[in-house]
Amino acid sequence: MDAADAHNYKAHPINLILKKKVIIISLLVFALIGLSYFLYSKLSSKSTVYFWREVNIERGNVTVMVTATGAVAADISVDVGVQVSGIIAKLNADFNDVVRKGQVIAILDTTLYYTAKVDAAANLSRAQIALSQSEREYIRSTELFASAAIAKADNDLARTAFDNAKGNVTSAKAMLNRASINLTYCRITAPISGVVISRNVQVGNMVIASFNSPVLFNIANTLTNMQVQANVDEADIGLLREKQRATFTVDAYPNEIFKGVVTQIRHQPVLVQNVVNYVVIIEVDNRDLKLMPGLTANANIFIEERNDVLKVATNAFNFIPPLTYLQTSNLLSDSIKKSWIEKLRNNAEIKKQEIIEADNHVGVLWLIKGHDLFPVRVSRGLNDGSFTEVRGNIHVEDAVASGINTAPSISEKKAKSPFMPSFPSKKK
Repeated sequence: MDAADAHNYKAHPINLILKKKVIIISLLVFALIGLSYFLYSKLSSKSTVYFWREVNIERGNVTVMVTATGAVAADISVDVGVQVSGIIAKLNADFNDVVRKGQVIAILDTTLYYTAKVDAAANLSRAQIALSQSEREYIRSTELFASAAIAKADNDLARTAFDNAKGNVTSAKAMLNRASINLTYCRITAPISGVVISRNVQVGNMVIASFNSPVLFNIANTLTNMQVQANVDEADIGLLREKQRATFTVDAYPNEIFKGVVTQIRHQPVLVQNVVNYVVIIEVDNRDLKLMPGLTANANIFIEERNDVLKVATNAFNFIPPLTYLQTSNLLSDSIKKSWIEKLRNNAEIKKQEIIEADNHVGVLWLIKGHDLFPVRVSRGLNDGSFTEVRGNIHVEDAVASGINTAPSISEKKAKSPFMPSFPSKKK
């Protein structure tokens, strides 16, 4: 192709149109690349999205109570022992028998004690004979001394022998009395009227009276009135008062709740697994005789109660929105944002209740409206550990934030074209 042909080719109209199309397409491509970069940058710089963990305002009861474990026992029970040693010769009472005060419930073998009584009676008889003899000798000695037949020293000896004889008679009487009492102790009687809870001996058993006397029987005065002897930790004992109501359950009746009243808080400390406990007595009506001595009771002692009040999970008061949310929120007023941002910056490590208010009866809840939060100042009431009584501009079923679930920002994801379809992520 010569120079003239080349000039004609360049000046051809079709070639000019093609050249313009290439330029336009190039400009469009650059524009699309710029728009893509702009959109991608915009999405990449988007702030973190927050998904709030929420709890609802509820209406119900708030109860502060102390839990304790103890054993069911009779109101009054007496251990029956022995005052003399011997072999059980007869038993007149058994488990669950009803006995009366003074009733003979066991008899010891009386052979040795009867023999001891007879021997003491013989000693008394001999002492009385010796007393009569010494009395006659003393009278005769006194007559002889009056006639100057004997010396005064002999008369004094006769008087001393007479006095000793009187002392021997008194001692012999005491020994006879002691032997008689020991003989009566062989008949073991019921000290109170009631029901025999336990019998720990059999006929033929040897029982020995000592400082720690063996327990033959345990007699309960009545089983219609029982008590729970609950062990309360030293950390909780200061909350308890007499006449506080209590409930408890026993394994024998797992679906039944028994009611009682605190009647005594004993001051004697009891060490249980290296923890100081105090025994608290809970009186229980047991007219139906369901409860038996020795059952393990799991008791709840009610310290304070609020019924039919608004309440919220206590952990909601420990929640504060993150600083980034407060800075980017468009729904919070500038004064609220400024106040909270300043508090968070100055008190980043301080607990929420210390940040909000020195008064423990005032708190702030963050109500959830869509994906946004609004602080509401409320009055805090009774706290049972799980729920707190609240009063203020709140209503039942209001959603309150108690924490956050943070969705990862787009900049943290693997880079990809903004025109590629994205699949919904699964919320946790």
